[in-house]
Amino acid sequence: MNTTTETHTIDATGKRLGRVASEVAHLLMGKHRTDVTRNVAAPVSVTIEHASKLLIDEKKQVQKEYDRYTGYPGGRRVLSLQKLADKKGYREILRKAIYGMLPSNKLRAVRMKNLTISE
Repeated sequence: MNTTTETHTIDATGKRLGRVASEVAHLLMGKHRTDVTRNVAAPVSVTIEHASKLLIDEKKQVQKEYDRYTGYPGGRRVLSLQKLADKKGYREILRKAIYGMLPSNKLRAVRMKNLTISE
């Protein structure tokens, strides 16, 4: 396997959230390479620019919810996409979308480290 790191830059201006996230997940998994191996993280780094200029419908901003559980009874916490964007920024929304599109195995954290998002 080639050890030199490929760098990809994606401009998110005017693009849909899911389209950008699936493109980045595809690159992070190394599916575009001929020497892809399932048990090794591809030497690819992806940079996303202008995350705050993503095209997100107003309906999705209100209806899309992110759940988390504190571990205590009645500890379910729900944030809408708009509240998460206000609290943590569009970087977090994009990061969560990409995280969900990667396979849930030991390489997920390694692949996520190769991702840089700028607002």
